[in-house]
Amino acid sequence: MFSHIMVGSNDIAKSKKFYDAVFTAMGAQAGTEDPRGRLIYTHNGGRFMVSKPIDGKGANAANGGTIGFLMADSKQADAWHKAGVANGGSSIEDPPGIRQGAAGQMYLAYLRDPDGNKLCALCRM
Repeated sequence: MFSHIMVGSNDIAKSKKFYDAVFTAMGAQAGTEDPRGRLIYTHNGGRFMVSKPIDGKGANAANGGTIGFLMADSKQADAWHKAGVANGGSSIEDPPGIRQGAAGQMYLAYLRDPDGNKLCALCRM
């Protein structure tokens, strides 16, 4: 369905530190920077990008928006969460753990990146 997801950043270096850590924790490689200064992460056929806003205005997080990343298991979700907190992100919502949803039990961990974007690590039980 998606070709890529791009989030805005006000500080690309700070975002690179954060996203390199969380993507490495989920088994991906550190990001590369393209000639326009955008960070590019590729994993399991998907592409996630970080960029300063093209209109020159400040980046801000979408209120109510969440970007979810599929994890292999709860240990990978925990490593992702720990790497994010250690590299400029903040833990939000409930602590990482099992939640009951309409689709059954899921293991969830939530972070905000350095620019306030809401991220979720999800492992289906």
